[in-house]
Amino acid sequence: MLLCFAVCKCAVSPTGDRLYISSFYQHKLLTLARDGTLLATYTDPALRGGSGLHVTPAGQVLVCGYWSDTVLQVDWKGKSKLATLAMERDGLWYPDAVCYSSTTSSIIVRLLSDNNILVFRVE
Repeated sequence: MLLCFAVCKCAVSPTGDRLYISSFYQHKLLTLARDGTLLATYTDPALRGGSGLHVTPAGQVLVCGYWSDTVLQVDWKGKSKLATLAMERDGLWYPDAVCYSSTTSSIIVRLLSDNNILVFRVE
């Protein structure tokens, strides 16, 4: 069962200067400086129930929309969506964890609905 209140997940940029926080009930992705200063707030209808969060080695931010059944790619500034990587029509039901594998060039998503994972090849 997914229990997230103010902060659901957090991840650090590869350079260590930014902290990304998914906010489940506020449907937001927050970007903070190392000292805690708020740098950006990203909201999107596709981010309802912001849950799983991962930062790739290239600094791209992957975030799950638990209630909207989506995985988004957001820019390193945390200000704009670069792409919708997967959604319900791709088999996503309640995604709550995401990571990128540079070895296989794949995005791996855990689904809380049935405790399975989906793997998506990316280029």
